[in-house]
Amino acid sequence: MKILLLGSGGREHAIAAKIVESKQCQQLFIAPGNAGTAECGTNVDLKVDDFSGIGRFVISNNVNMVVVGPEAPLVGGIVDYFANNEKLKNVMIIGPSAAAAQLEGSKDFAKQFMQRHNIPTAAYRTFTRETLNEGLNFLNEMKAPYVLKADGLAAGKGVLILDNLEEAKHELCLMLKEEKFGKASSSVVIEQYLSGIELSVFVLTDGKHYKILPSAKDYKRIGEGDTGLNTGGMGSISPVPFADKTFMQKVEHDIVAPTIKGLQKEGLRYNGFVFVGLMAVDAEDGTKDPYVIEYNVRMGDPETESVFPRIKSDIVELFERTWQGTLNLTNLEIDDRTAACVMLTAEGYPGEYRKGDTIKGIENVKGSIVFHAGTKLNNKGGLVTNGGRVLCVTSLDNSLPTALLRSLQAAEQIKWRGRYYRHDIGQDLLKQMI
Repeated sequence: MKILLLGSGGREHAIAAKIVESKQCQQLFIAPGNAGTAECGTNVDLKVDDFSGIGRFVISNNVNMVVVGPEAPLVGGIVDYFANNEKLKNVMIIGPSAAAAQLEGSKDFAKQFMQRHNIPTAAYRTFTRETLNEGLNFLNEMKAPYVLKADGLAAGKGVLILDNLEEAKHELCLMLKEEKFGKASSSVVIEQYLSGIELSVFVLTDGKHYKILPSAKDYKRIGEGDTGLNTGGMGSISPVPFADKTFMQKVEHDIVAPTIKGLQKEGLRYNGFVFVGLMAVDAEDGTKDPYVIEYNVRMGDPETESVFPRIKSDIVELFERTWQGTLNLTNLEIDDRTAACVMLTAEGYPGEYRKGDTIKGIENVKGSIVFHAGTKLNNKGGLVTNGGRVLCVTSLDNSLPTALLRSLQAAEQIKWRGRYYRHDIGQDLLKQMI
């Protein structure tokens, strides 16, 4: 089978590495890819939003399957583009339709979907520029912290959690009047703050049946102790220790099953991943209850870099079953070990950062996996930085402390000018285990 994977980050390198393990994979193309994905297959100079170019490439190269990594082409309608093209409609494409992708494309759509299907989530209201004054009054009625979310796609950076009322009002004005996050913040969701621990649960679905993938926790802030600016993610752990059998049964019964049934009921075509961002909130009986913070319609990054190495099943077979609507006829086998991922970033990230710095020391990493996120080869064939998040190191071990230690030791082997990584990934989970 010839497969085309769309995307260029660490998520795509982790997916590519798993795809080429499959006996069904005859040839893998990655568009546009990075220096790491080039070790798994052939990088193709195509943009993920160039639907016509992607279509022509698929036809001319007899591609059988397209796996969509990032959210933008899904929200933009690439699945519909294939479905409505006579020459492409039989190509297996892994991802939801544009209508279903609104679960990520619009926070307001997602909240309304959750309300319709009685899926636990925080109370909320949505405001536009025309209803700004109502939004300011709504903030007056709420208690701190104040949660403001840009309705549309904002590269994972459109969520603000603020302790000060006046600051929250100021930011709401910036989002709606000054378009702080561009068109993404033409509408803003203000919602109740939920106190608890965040985690992510990933689901692969054919629109009717589903498989629940391992849980994971990522770390968004740039600084140690979860301080500083939000990033695309500085590391991840899988599984999450407190997400035990009882908790995951709640997740499946209260969230996953109603979500898939809701998609069916509303006629939303969905053949791909559902990322469920959760808050585990303390219940009166001493257990934890899951509430949905957000949906994404693809795998997360850097969660993929800790979840995918734990998948032992043939991922291409799972994708094929997902397309065929027969996901119930195959098993999902998971490695019991813990995976710890540490992200290495360029100096200045998530603000302005340099590109083109020479990367050294990857060859010194033994027993861990190095996934490329923002890298490329220069004119001389040397590996250089090409993004804010540059590389991530994943280690698997029987215990979380050992997996973390191995990833940190491996990260220290890799050098470039201004290289940075957090040393405290997973430390909050270790404290809970004591």
